[in-house]
Amino acid sequence: MARLTELSRSGPVAALAAAFEDAGHELALVGGPVRDAFLGRPVHDLDFATDARPDRILEIVAPIAQAHWDIGREFGTIGARIRGEQVEITTYRADTYDGLSRKPVVAFGDSIEGDLHRRDFTVNALALALPRLELVDPTGGFQDLLAGVLRTPVEPEVSFGDDPLRMLRAVRFAAQLGFYLDLPAHDAVREMAPRILDISAERVRDEFLKLMAADSPRAGIELFVETGLAELVLPELPALQLERDSAHQHKDVYEHSIKVLENAIALEQEHRPEHSPDVVLRIAALLHDIGKPKTREFGPKGQVTFHGHDWVGAKLARKRLTALRFDKDSIKQISRLVELHMRLYNYGAAGWTDSAVRRFARDAGDRLDQLLLLIRADITTRNRRKSDRLQFAINDLEERLADLREREEMAAIRPDLSGDDIMRILDLEPGRVVGEARSFLLELRLEEGPLGPEEAERRLLDWWRERAGD
Repeated sequence: MARLTELSRSGPVAALAAAFEDAGHELALVGGPVRDAFLGRPVHDLDFATDARPDRILEIVAPIAQAHWDIGREFGTIGARIRGEQVEITTYRADTYDGLSRKPVVAFGDSIEGDLHRRDFTVNALALALPRLELVDPTGGFQDLLAGVLRTPVEPEVSFGDDPLRMLRAVRFAAQLGFYLDLPAHDAVREMAPRILDISAERVRDEFLKLMAADSPRAGIELFVETGLAELVLPELPALQLERDSAHQHKDVYEHSIKVLENAIALEQEHRPEHSPDVVLRIAALLHDIGKPKTREFGPKGQVTFHGHDWVGAKLARKRLTALRFDKDSIKQISRLVELHMRLYNYGAAGWTDSAVRRFARDAGDRLDQLLLLIRADITTRNRRKSDRLQFAINDLEERLADLREREEMAAIRPDLSGDDIMRILDLEPGRVVGEARSFLLELRLEEGPLGPEEAERRLLDWWRERAGD
């Protein structure tokens, strides 16, 4: 309770508590901030509930806020910046679905206890009444916090029926909090999983992103798959559970993919501890092998191959992420990492020539550092000699990249001549031929390194004469 008392004395909480008390309205800090304060976790978002209606909330908040907005007014929510922190104040409410729309129908409530009963899980149905600092816990959420269990305040079928997204929130909280889903709720999710299709792709995507940003997503991902939600949201993931039999033993691709994700998170935290979670890298790690089910073949002696699973996986990733309404840049980045994650193995046998290193850097572009982390994360073999050999190959590649970067400014590999130079030298107008000439010079740059303007012009004229002769 000490942390809650400390939190209540912070600038924005104390200011709001005083303002609502003076106005004759109830106010309580609710949900995540209360839960996280009890768990000793950082408190990031300040959410409040009140008996005041949205218009009245605005009247109370406006005099003490640096800024305020009512983008969530239809749901009873008013946002504001108080003492430098962003807060949300919501009228007591109950969200229900009409069975036809993907958006909840909002009904305002009249008590904090009623509001808390309509929340997703008991551990989120805790409130600190202000300013008297009284814990309001009508559903036994504090005991569930101590037990580490996710339980719904009402029957799970009712709770998930009111908002099916809560099933995915259970998956996310299992990862974020390390809690387990109690049996009635678990059974309800398995039974009601198809209701997730009632939820917009954008809301589903946002929950998936929060899951992937967790410090340890494994428990959530496993719950995601075992409840059947993944089959509907991300079917390529459970498809990695390739059947095993006595005749065709091979690596568990599903377990391997989760392990690669865990490796990627560890490497990310080692190399960039101050950065926020790299969800692009994490999603690419989880999805890097989703092309394997479609490319799996058995040889005459039972050996298994997955030829082309990298580019097939990239295509599948683009399709799925598009369906989940990911932004175009994220789709491009993730699918590119999936496509390139086997590049080390493709070059391994032939050795890394300067040309191969340049092409690797050119193809990876500004995803180069992420790609190298993904390739390292993909080493999950228990064979020590094989693991050491692969690690050495990556170390060697990184040294070659650093050496070439220092000598050739590889961060921006371009032809030695610009498009304007090409048009001037060949007396051309803008068009397809200029692009062909530029591609020719880029290939020279990749194969031989920097040529310099004079040598590049000589080679370009030779190419032009040979092209005219053809």
